[in-house]
Formats: sequence, structure tokens, C-alpha cells
Amino acid sequence: MNFNFLSPVSDAVLAQTELLSPQALGKQLKIHSAQNGMPDLDDVKLAIVAVKEVRNDIHYLGAEPDFDNLRKAFYSLFPGNWQSQIADLGDLEPGETTEDTYYALRTTITVLIENKVIPIIIGGSQDLTYPNYRAYDELLPMVNIVNVDTNFDIGDANLPLKNNSYVGKIIVEEPYNLFNYATLGYQTYFNAQDEIDLMEKLYFEAYRLGEVSGNINIVEPVMRDAHLVSIDLRAVRSAELSEKQKFSPNGFTGKEICAISRYAGISNSVSSFGIYEYCPSSKDHETTMLMAQMIWYFIEGVNCRVKDDNFQND
Repeated sequence: MNFNFLSPVSDAVLAQTELLSPQALGKQLKIHSAQNGMPDLDDVKLAIVAVKEVRNDIHYLGAEPDFDNLRKAFYSLFPGNWQSQIADLGDLEPGETTEDTYYALRTTITVLIENKVIPIIIGGSQDLTYPNYRAYDELLPMVNIVNVDTNFDIGDANLPLKNNSYVGKIIVEEPYNLFNYATLGYQTYFNAQDEIDLMEKLYFEAYRLGEVSGNINIVEPVMRDAHLVSIDLRAVRSAELSEKQKFSPNGFTGKEICAISRYAGISNSVSSFGIYEYCPSSKDHETTMLMAQMIWYFIEGVNCRVKDDNFQND
């Protein structure tokens, strides 16, 4: 597998990994490093890809994210009773244009899924869901998306693609592969009424925050047929996150967003998982640890999968 688009995990992260317990995740992963190059992925089930692209964020101010603190948090955790091998493939650097980044991400995801590896994409702005979706063009005839978000992110498809309008592009641009789009945790006051009406007209699924928080188990049937799951960190309430990441006093708790991540992992259909809108700062321990735990719970879910979707007699 050729992953020329990806740069290795930083030496600073690898140096800290040396100090970890032999049982820690950082000592169990296959890691893309400058010294050893890209690891062999023959037995890998899940692969982390961090994407530094944020130029289509409507609030873009010129800085790009750094994922070292997130990796340090994730590497410090201990694995569950897992059978799946995990790899960290490093960072996908921004291309000369956002289209270049999209192409690189789309190609990387397609190759991973073709080789039965589940990509865990860390971003970066949520418009990266668009190339993630386009990675399925040659893989599946129809695609189901679940978006965990305060907003529907439909926007105006006639305008340039942004992190608050990528779904509109998915709907109107060929090839028309979208079968179903579901939003978990939307908050009415963040969405225009015409977008809410459009979701109903298109027969897309929409679950309000209170509905999901009141019964977290409703997530399971929504995830059951999903192929792609995209989580916007702004769906998490501000009390759970670091200062720069705070968005709204209302949102999912850390426990709820981890449960949602686990349900995504349990689904036999989910073949790519992304966490977006990470805004790193010098003091963001809460955010990076929560993201690390979300990734942990997704992997836990994958390891709890039961092949129960084939009811044909052998």
C-alpha cells in the first residue's frame, strides 16, 4: 500500500512513548515513524490518520492543528481485551489547495477500506467528511452517513464548500451515492427552519439532543446501517472541553459521546469514523483526553462486533 501523502508521527511523541508502560497503547501500536517508515499493514484492522486541513473552516485564521497532544493522550491509555491490530499512519499535511488535500484523503481512505482496514480520521475541519464520502464512489453503490453534530451542515450547495455546508455538496453533486443522512444531537436554535424542513422533505433522519440524551440506546439502530460516521466536537457541551474548544453550554456529555462512539464501532456496516473540529491550544488536556477516549471506545466497539447481519442458511 502506497501512502506517500502521509508524514510520520513526530519524534516528540515517540520519545514520550518510550517512557510508557509496556502494556500501554503506545507500545502496542504500529506507528509510522521517520526512522522506521510506514509499518506493514497486513494484519492491521484499524488505522489512525490525522488531517491538518482547516482552510475551509468558516472561522479559518491561518493556523493549522497539531495532533501531538492527542497522540500522547491516546498512547497513554491501556487497550481493552482486543484482538484487532491498530496502526497510526501519521499526518496528512495540507496540499497546495484544499482540493489537493481532499484528493489525498480520498485516495488514502479508499485504499484502506479496500484492504479491510477501518480508517479513524482526526481533523481538521468537518468538510473533510466530503472526501471521506467520495472515497466510497468506487466501493459502494449507495452510502449512509451519520453526523453527530449541533447542525445539519447542509448549507448552500451553490457556494464554495465549507465546514458548515458540505452536506449540500454531497446531495447535489454527481455521482449521487447518498442513500441516507442522519444527524444525532442537533439543537434547533442553531439551525434555520428551512433546513429543518428540508431534512423532513428529503426523508433524512434527525434526532434532537434531548431525544438522544434521554435515551442513548436509540443511537444503535441509527448506526446499524451507517457506513461513515462523522463527529463534530462542537456537539459536546462546553463544560467537558478546554477553553478554546468551548462552543455551547448544551451538548453531549463525555460519557454520552463515548457511548455514541462505541455504538459506531459495534455496527458491522461502519467502515470509516471521523472526529473533527479539533482546535488545539496550549492547555487542552480535557479535549485531547476526551478525543482519545472516544477513539478508544470506537475501537472497543469494533472488537465487540458480532456478525449477525447474514440470515441466510449456510
